[in-house]
Amino acid sequence: MGEFIIQGTVLTPVSATRVGMGRDVVHVAADGRIAARHAHDTPAAADLLAHAARSGIPVRTLGPGQLLMPGFADLHVHAPQWPQMGRALDLPLRDWLEQRTFPLEARFADPDFAGPVYEEMVTTLLANGTTTAVFFATIHEDSSLLLARICLRHGLRAHVGLVAMDDPELCPEGYRNTSVEQALAATRRFIHAVRALPGNESGLVRPMVTPRFIPACTDGLLHGLGVMAAEEDCLIQTHCSESDWEHDYVRQRTGVNDTVALDRFGLLRRGTVLAHSCFMTEDDMALVQARGAAIAHCPLSNAYFAGGVLPLRTAWQAGVHVGLGTDISGGYSPSVAVNAAMAVTAARMLDTGNDPARPQAQRGRPGSRISFAEGLWLATRGGAQALGIAAGQLEVGMAFDAIEIDRTAPGSNILPPIHGEDGAAEDVAQQILCNMGRPNIRTVWVAGRQVHGTDAAPD
Repeated sequence: MGEFIIQGTVLTPVSATRVGMGRDVVHVAADGRIAARHAHDTPAAADLLAHAARSGIPVRTLGPGQLLMPGFADLHVHAPQWPQMGRALDLPLRDWLEQRTFPLEARFADPDFAGPVYEEMVTTLLANGTTTAVFFATIHEDSSLLLARICLRHGLRAHVGLVAMDDPELCPEGYRNTSVEQALAATRRFIHAVRALPGNESGLVRPMVTPRFIPACTDGLLHGLGVMAAEEDCLIQTHCSESDWEHDYVRQRTGVNDTVALDRFGLLRRGTVLAHSCFMTEDDMALVQARGAAIAHCPLSNAYFAGGVLPLRTAWQAGVHVGLGTDISGGYSPSVAVNAAMAVTAARMLDTGNDPARPQAQRGRPGSRISFAEGLWLATRGGAQALGIAAGQLEVGMAFDAIEIDRTAPGSNILPPIHGEDGAAEDVAQQILCNMGRPNIRTVWVAGRQVHGTDAAPD
């Protein structure tokens, strides 16, 4: 990767509540980080462009209707569920797992089956503007390591977890770890193997300790994984308080909510990503914040499997980091933008309520709605922040994980600016999150490397 410069309209979250937009000159250093960013009409921008001309640094100029924005972070993806995306969403969660999901995931024991699935999934995520993804794989070491290799080869910033699940009460005989010892040994081998992948010296692809969720794991396995995460200084991912069934199951088994149980097992710590978390109490959220963990908000899949809406505003007020997850295949779209728009919609429905038989004053949870600026933050910086990654904003020092959006592309659903004027930055962010699709995503970069797009490399 060499250094280059892009000049054109830049749209980026400034904070969780504010979007910035302007014509800028952005200098990307050879290490893939943003070295400088200046407004296009300043002396500093002129000096930078003059330096580029003298030094032969490539410069790309975005045209009308094109803009640069941060790449998306997807905090919750079930990689082996890619083939069933958009299917079986009518089933209750436990039936969905037992009838469809576990049988499909069991097939990933065969790397020859897994390879083409993972190849298609990774390239499709990149084409949808995802630059960071957090994956549940399966219990199979070979195919899970293959997923890590594919992510590394294509340049996707990824966190990959070898799933651990050993409880025979929920897990089928043909798809579970045979013992606590076997699961722990496999997890440790996987952690070391991912870290040692050739070409992964920068840690672009990282392992995660991944207990599927409390109902699928024995106490011995959960405790052992908590110890291992501390020993290996490894991030953790799991499901937490997702649905009435899962939340109630954990309470009946442990006598406490998921967050307290996970904390007792040593699994609630800085770098833990908790998918869903719809039924957390305010005490749960305070504990999550105190431990430095984060929530992967999956608004689309929650509509089908959770039976509740995450009180996102309450989590933010508790100081909890929150990002977005597509939850493929519980969610039917690989687009983080779709899920960002759904997060705004879900929060609005929680705010106003949705039962017309109730009086308006009793129908909702006022104060719950979020703005599209906050939706953009969730989709970009919020997810990166949850993982401790310096990305998600087009600011100096951040990794250049970015998307070039072409609002004039054939097949675009994004309408052109009225009279050639864009208007407020949040209006543009809203229009993009609500209407963007793959035709609009012209180029994608991760850490300064072009990972999607053939006709838009710096020239």
